[in-house]
Amino acid sequence: MKHPIRQLAPLAFLAAVTWLLASCASPETSAPAPAVSVEADSNMPWNAPATGASSQKSRAVNASAAVRRPGLGTGWGETVSSQVGYSSFTRASSKPAGVASIYYNDKEGVAAMTGAWKYSGSGMQRAAGGLVEWGVKGGWSMLKNYNSGGRRYVVGRKGSDYALVVKNLSRSALEIVLSVDGLDVMDGKTASFKKRGYIIQPGKTLTVKGFRTSEAAVAAFKFSSVAGSYANLKHGKTRNVGVIGMAVFTQQGVDPWKWSNSAVQRRHSASPFAEAPSTRAR
Repeated sequence: MKHPIRQLAPLAFLAAVTWLLASCASPETSAPAPAVSVEADSNMPWNAPATGASSQKSRAVNASAAVRRPGLGTGWGETVSSQVGYSSFTRASSKPAGVASIYYNDKEGVAAMTGAWKYSGSGMQRAAGGLVEWGVKGGWSMLKNYNSGGRRYVVGRKGSDYALVVKNLSRSALEIVLSVDGLDVMDGKTASFKKRGYIIQPGKTLTVKGFRTSEAAVAAFKFSSVAGSYANLKHGKTRNVGVIGMAVFTQQGVDPWKWSNSAVQRRHSASPFAEAPSTRAR
């Protein structure tokens, strides 16, 4: 007859291991701060696609519905080094000074979305009333752009990484809030104007390579299928897959156009002597 303690020991060991794995997989829930919101020493990014048995079951259900959707989404790519810090920034208004969007898809998808009439545009285009210019970079160059019906499109390729590039054209610091597939790039959750973003100094360029996982790294933006998108695998939602958003906020008490290029040019064109009158006064 086997000893009852020996029979129970394996069960106790399995229970302990199961509890340990569950605790290791628990997500972080830090709230976003002005520059970055998640903790740098996390072993597993809280916003990474979950790996538990229940999540795999729900993922299969979501994937079966999403797989019917053609075109591209944005997946969870490799970890990329990306350092950020904190900085104080008070918005001039709760409403952004400008909002812009870029729609992305594969070549066939962009052709279907734009129809017969479209024209090519530059990789970096102005937005938010000229405060910034921005675009989508793939590899060493900007992705091909098309404009049609007042919307902007870029053509991606499945499996390729991409990055968002924003340049501050104004004379003051700006706060930039970015979203991909309706998800905030800082925390991977639903995008909102209320969330904090990146701060860009005048004349500087910001390159965002992925969803932030810590103060030191991001998970690369990678073109994927809609079913394989981060929005589907993590949240089970694909309604907003295929669009990149940007909201631009100006700083309180600062006029971003105070010394614009036109204002500087007007100063430089000032003449030290006015035109002489046709007749001289006595």
